[in-house]
Amino acid sequence: MPLLTRRQFLKGVAGGACAIALSRIPLEPIWDLFGEEKAFAGVPELSQVEAKYYQRLPHQEVECQLCPRRCRVGDLERGYCGVRENRGGIYYTLVHSRPAALNIDPIEKKPFFHFLPSTMAFSLGTAGCNLQCKFCQNWEISQVRPEQVQNVHLPPEAIVSEAQKAACTSIAYTYSEPIIFYEYMLDSARLAKKKGIKSVVVTNGFINREPLLELCRQVDAIKVDLKGFTPRYYQEFCRGELKPVLESLKVLQRAGVWHEIVYLQVPTLNDQEGPIRQMCLWIKEELSADVPLHFTRFHPMYLLKNLPPTPVPSLERSRQIALDAGLRFVYLGNVPGHEGENTYCPRCRKTLIRRLGYSIRENNLRKGACQFCGEKIPGVWA
Repeated sequence: MPLLTRRQFLKGVAGGACAIALSRIPLEPIWDLFGEEKAFAGVPELSQVEAKYYQRLPHQEVECQLCPRRCRVGDLERGYCGVRENRGGIYYTLVHSRPAALNIDPIEKKPFFHFLPSTMAFSLGTAGCNLQCKFCQNWEISQVRPEQVQNVHLPPEAIVSEAQKAACTSIAYTYSEPIIFYEYMLDSARLAKKKGIKSVVVTNGFINREPLLELCRQVDAIKVDLKGFTPRYYQEFCRGELKPVLESLKVLQRAGVWHEIVYLQVPTLNDQEGPIRQMCLWIKEELSADVPLHFTRFHPMYLLKNLPPTPVPSLERSRQIALDAGLRFVYLGNVPGHEGENTYCPRCRKTLIRRLGYSIRENNLRKGACQFCGEKIPGVWA
């Protein structure tokens, strides 16, 4: 696969939002976005940075306390995520400063619809994940160990520097699962904050309370993929648990960090009206009616190639259920040009932000309020 220069990438972005919305950006090899010809050199060695949030146990064992799995790891073994290793009773992250995917994305691609629209995010991810979703979009890096992909050495200082050079408003920790490269993300976010660059996280929310609270103090927005709303769905199709994700969402709400929710709607598996209605009511009662909820269209991939793409009427039905439940900002994803992509004023119902894929075609917000009736719209607009 040829490397793509920054000039070629930007030319492609200008070529049309529909093409961007429908295409899947390859993650390997790492693209050269920062020079015309020279790409980052791959590095074979992994990092050896001591991990946070673990407890030492007898006989050189450790217990990871970063996510709800609380892996108990023997000497020279790794946790479930495959990127944290016990070496003589000290737990190390192997992917600090070792991204396997880099790109410059519109913030709408994450998706964030109420966070600095029309800005660009310097996006990165490492190998590994603490879930195993059968429908994973980026399984080539999330479901492998770091030795199995091309990595580059890019420490937090370089991340911030390259984001500045590319005129990115934010750094996005995304593609795989940022929780498993927690230390790298945290160090980068701290440095970015000092330089006036925002940090956004695209996560499954499968993280323990204390590390999440520390992360909340350093980042500006978090998008949580709520995979389904039944414990069985999480167990069978994600090899995880629902309850810790719901607890994470409540932590975000109490911490005051801007957050949005994405629900990938998979035909026959998590598209039943009952659980969707229960989820919408839970969001309204436990979080807020103002939390944006995105129902996203599924496309067959990874281990779920036997199912068809989500029918658009099914997505429209779910959106209506959410609106009827009292949620004020409900969107459809992966359906470019649909009216469900737009933001509407909850008071006067006029269109505030008109979208086409990842591009903004019209913006009628003025200082975070509807220019027609003055209604304040929740979000981070400047």
